[in-house]
Amino acid sequence: MAREFSTVGVVGLGTMGAGIVEVFARNGIDVLAVEIAEPALERGRATLKGSTDRAVAKGKLAEADRDALHERVRFAVGLDALHSVDLVIEAVPEHLDLKQRIFAELDRVCKPEAILATNTSSLSVTEISVATSRPNQVIGIHFFNPAPVMKLVEVVRTVVTAPEVVADVEALCARLGKVDVTINDRAGFIANALLFGYLNHAVGMFESHYATREDIDAAMKLGCGLPMGPLALMDLIGLDTAYEILDTMYRRGGRDRRHAPVPLLKQMVTAGLLGRKSGRGFYTYERPGSPKVVPDGTTPPAADAALADGARAITKVGIVGSGTMATGIVEVFARAGYEVVSVTRGAEKSASVCEAVKTSLNKGVVRGKLAEADRDAALGRITWTATLDHLADVDLVVEAVVEELSVKKALFASLDEICKPGVVLATTTSSLPVIDVAMATQRPADVVGLHFFNPAPVMPLVEVVRTIRTSPETTATARAVCAALGKTGVVCGDRSGFIVNALLFPYLNDAVKMLEASYSTADDIDHAMKLGCGYPMGPFELLDVVGLDVSLAIQRELYLELREPGFAPAPLLEHLVTAGYLGRKTRRGFRDHSHR
Repeated sequence: MAREFSTVGVVGLGTMGAGIVEVFARNGIDVLAVEIAEPALERGRATLKGSTDRAVAKGKLAEADRDALHERVRFAVGLDALHSVDLVIEAVPEHLDLKQRIFAELDRVCKPEAILATNTSSLSVTEISVATSRPNQVIGIHFFNPAPVMKLVEVVRTVVTAPEVVADVEALCARLGKVDVTINDRAGFIANALLFGYLNHAVGMFESHYATREDIDAAMKLGCGLPMGPLALMDLIGLDTAYEILDTMYRRGGRDRRHAPVPLLKQMVTAGLLGRKSGRGFYTYERPGSPKVVPDGTTPPAADAALADGARAITKVGIVGSGTMATGIVEVFARAGYEVVSVTRGAEKSASVCEAVKTSLNKGVVRGKLAEADRDAALGRITWTATLDHLADVDLVVEAVVEELSVKKALFASLDEICKPGVVLATTTSSLPVIDVAMATQRPADVVGLHFFNPAPVMPLVEVVRTIRTSPETTATARAVCAALGKTGVVCGDRSGFIVNALLFPYLNDAVKMLEASYSTADDIDHAMKLGCGYPMGPFELLDVVGLDVSLAIQRELYLELREPGFAPAPLLEHLVTAGYLGRKTRRGFRDHSHR
């Protein structure tokens, strides 16, 4: 039987500490909340009161339950008050020497059988434990912010943590209504080890002026369904906290360059730009602590002003290709009121694209999202042909043929001969260099990437990829077209992966490396990212959906272009692809889908 914890101590009543106090008190456990001085104690008391009052206001907590919750919490100054608790959780700032001093003191004060736990998110639990004479009773219990809401707890055992201590803490997590993942003591544990490499990469993208902060954040929210963009999330975490976590992970985790904090991050911390808590970080906020973003000197102009910047008028659009992407793009343009010329390699292909577009539009009618008259009008705007010459009078061509450079270059050379001057020529490539396609024409200034996401009628994001030869007018035209389609266009340079894939796939690759190292299971890693970071899918769920072969090809492209050792594809990913385990499409990837 797991031991019963009747009283728990919490040391440090900042946002995390106060949240942990609330979690225990909500679940009927008496809590002793401790700070080093009276003012800090009062701030912690106010944080707890504010959180529980908000829960009552939102109807998530009854007034009587709130009052009972507060009855269970006692506040005290000084660690001596913790002499009789069963478990102590430390939630002070992420400084190893500070935590070691506290644990040495807790070791002196607490009864011999008490478990001592740290809420650290990046420091070595082992190094903290050796400050005590009972390292076998020291464990990491890493809650996520906000603790009362987030379901995940990472339970971190050291090489000497007693198995019964681990079992007791796992049982306690279940009592608190949390999902626990139990792991060994390694830099960043699961969630931060996967999250912070991605966040640091996004800061590097911003630092190099590859894309604006707004476009980087919009790309990851709309392209991956993440609850927040990476730069907004950094502002929420606190840039000083993020810097400390990255620096610790770099030093403890094998000195992977991707965890070395981007120089801009240190400069911002030094300048006091810490994110929401200081009122300024990557964004500017209404006031310190406010979540409301206000315009500043780098806020882009309103869409109308930006689109007036030399955008050309587009009324007729040619779309070349007959696959899923081409079909979706035909539907998107026709529904948005453009005249569309769909070009395939033959009448049979045209018939199948036409049928697929009709089916999709009919589904829209059945679901009540499209009127019958609008469906008929959209179909009436499409001309079906197998001849490229029919693109002679269009204003924009969107190419969505197979991802082979030789095929695309040959097509663009033909379009160069056929299309009138001033036409914007767009490629939907997701992995090839747009400049290679552009240089197959005599008009590289008119060539741009328009990377739609699948399924094109549903996904709200388009990456507008400008090469070093793309003219500002062409970029402005592409952005105006995205706006007219009801899509969000994000502008970036012509670099492997663009924004979304360049940030997403190294994170997925890191998850595979974590599994390969037997650090955790696919289920626990997926749980950690969904419950700890709010991701809609865990990395292994997503890899099986995308296809392991597709993921491997993208990761190889990123590695070849950037030559970053940390981007080298995980051997396990290569082995699974070689074995034909490609994900859902073959009914076997990281998981077996044959019975689903």
